[in-house]
Amino acid sequence: EKVEPLYGGEIVSSYIWRGQDFGGVAVQPYAGLSYKGFSFTVWSSLGFTSDDTAELDLILEYSNGGFRASITDCWASYYGSADKYFNYSANSTAHVFEALVGYDFGPVNIAWSTNFAGADGVTPKGKRAYASYFYAAAPFSLLTIDWEGGVGLTPWASDYYAGANGFAVCEISLSGYREFRITDSFSFSILAKGCYNPAINKFYFTAGISL
Repeated sequence: EKVEPLYGGEIVSSYIWRGQDFGGVAVQPYAGLSYKGFSFTVWSSLGFTSDDTAELDLILEYSNGGFRASITDCWASYYGSADKYFNYSANSTAHVFEALVGYDFGPVNIAWSTNFAGADGVTPKGKRAYASYFYAAAPFSLLTIDWEGGVGLTPWASDYYAGANGFAVCEISLSGYREFRITDSFSFSILAKGCYNPAINKFYFTAGISL
């Protein structure tokens, strides 16, 4: 019944997202506010080299029970590029707007997301692709570690997802998390994730610390 703060972050050995490599070591903090199921969060990924992605996401989300829905304004660019944050021109913007809807059934949770504006991907014919992604995950616990197996796919062709010339499985992953509680009010987690992308035949491994 009152406004609650949201804050935390991760330090990861590499930034792997939906079966794609967006750079090496990165700091990924977030902060926001929540109220009666609604939340507004600012999330960022900050790399350390010119080949890494600099990203800033604004996320408006509503959740109720297992249901959640969100709209994200994602701005991503490479260090040293000429991309401007407040450039929203359809042909040159670095912003991508994505709508997501998902449901957590307990043993399995699913989510569907679709890009609807900005630099949202095109088809091989150069038309707007409304690039979409479906992800299903199954969490479980084993040997005092929290695990999650996941599968992600895109249903149609888009240059937004590497190797997606049509229906493509972009991610088969297994991740593990182990929490270490230091005090009643402070804890951190060690995380690791292996991810195989069949669409481009590449395997990624990343590890990190979550606060």
